[in-house]
Amino acid sequence: MAKVGKDVNDMTFFEHLEELRPGLVRSVVVLLVAMVAAFILKEPIMDAIMGPKSPDFISNVAMYNLAERTGSEVLKINQVPVTLINTTMAGQFNMHMLMAFYVALLIAIPYILFELWLFVRPALTQSERRTSSRFILYIILCMVIGVCFGYFILAPLSVNFLTSYVVSSDITNMIDVSSYIKLVANLTLVCALIFELPVAVHFLSKTGLITAEFMKKYRRHAIIVLAVCAAIITPPDIVSMVLVIIPLYLLYELSIKIAK
Repeated sequence: MAKVGKDVNDMTFFEHLEELRPGLVRSVVVLLVAMVAAFILKEPIMDAIMGPKSPDFISNVAMYNLAERTGSEVLKINQVPVTLINTTMAGQFNMHMLMAFYVALLIAIPYILFELWLFVRPALTQSERRTSSRFILYIILCMVIGVCFGYFILAPLSVNFLTSYVVSSDITNMIDVSSYIKLVANLTLVCALIFELPVAVHFLSKTGLITAEFMKKYRRHAIIVLAVCAAIITPPDIVSMVLVIIPLYLLYELSIKIAK
């Protein structure tokens, strides 16, 4: 919040930083508390992270049932349990810390956004305050949907492909647990960012950098770009690619409506 008796527009750059400092400190404290909590609750969190590689994981079961109905064997993913290994002395401890950080970051992001909103709030009009408060909820909602998509859809598909891929029969896959956790966490975080596309389009349309007409005009080009992105972040099979490109395309169409 701005200093009492002083207009926000009259504040210097360093005075703005001084106003932001308490919010940054609180954000760091929330991140650390969440990290400690995630560190303590390691068993349920590790069970959740290990889920995508298990035959009993909800997505793997759903894909298996779909394969039984359609006769498509390619949909039967992660049916062979994968054994993870640790190859360094401090490997499991480092993995534990990494896991706690990823979980804490996901938990802390909504609070960090709230602190940023408190910082810019004094410079907003009453109408802008109401709009921006709802906007933060939209950001969080998009992030949650992206996390769910990455965890329940993209992670199982990627784990199935990468753990079963063999370039030579002379090579045996011995997958390090840290490598597995980084894969699941990175895919989840990347999807959380990708699903913020409607939010980004809203900002760009407000500044006049992009319009709905522009997005409609280059819709075909966008579909090609989305297909390339889907091919990069998914295993190289048509089913996985389609499962990813459909929600990406729906996001693009939603962004066009938002740009209007």
